[in-house]
Amino acid sequence: MSSATSEWVTPPTRPELIENLVSGVDRYNPSNVSILEDYLYHQIRSQEYDCLANLAILKLYQFNGDLYNPDVVINILVKALTSVPFPDFNLSVALLDDRPPAANLDEPDPLPALLPRLTVLHSLLQQCRFPVFWELYRSDDLESLRDNYTVEVVGFEDAIREVVVRAVKATFQRIRVARLASYLSLDESEVPAYVEKLGWKVDSGVVEIPPNPDNQIESSVVQENIKLPQLTKVISHAISAA
Repeated sequence: MSSATSEWVTPPTRPELIENLVSGVDRYNPSNVSILEDYLYHQIRSQEYDCLANLAILKLYQFNGDLYNPDVVINILVKALTSVPFPDFNLSVALLDDRPPAANLDEPDPLPALLPRLTVLHSLLQQCRFPVFWELYRSDDLESLRDNYTVEVVGFEDAIREVVVRAVKATFQRIRVARLASYLSLDESEVPAYVEKLGWKVDSGVVEIPPNPDNQIESSVVQENIKLPQLTKVISHAISAA
């Protein structure tokens, strides 16, 4: 198991109480949903993230419709956006049943209106269409998402920039400052200081990204060894076929 996968399964910031809930049969106990929801809000305030704990909430909502809280679901999806290219968002959406409006809600459910927009945002990140992502995210159509949800998620925009950095690091050796600025939704003047923290360099308007296993093109040589008896059979077969 790679270190990235290991941290995805068991984040180092996960408390022992949550570890016991997520790893055991207690994750199906509806009386524990408030503990998991409190943990989600801790993640929102602290810039931590625990996908499996959040999926446990959605599973409890599946089994217990009366527990359903649309604000919690939206917060889970917002946090999952920051995990691209991991499959967290799709895993979360897969646990959302088609359900009639919850009778226990005092106000209209915001999820049906926001889910398609969140799905589009996720697709744009997956497709590395970062300038379009920022344009949509900052549009009037998503004002309610920003004002009611992402504003509460500490470091949300920086976490999206980390998604961008992962994609750029895996794709480029050199990229123009102007292009990278559009990907990060930063002014060009802010890019040098930002990439310096990453250990990247800027030279004549171009950002230089250090070599890594993903952005290096290496030729591979495939060598096949054919023994003489095998070659003789091939030649004999070719002669007989002619």
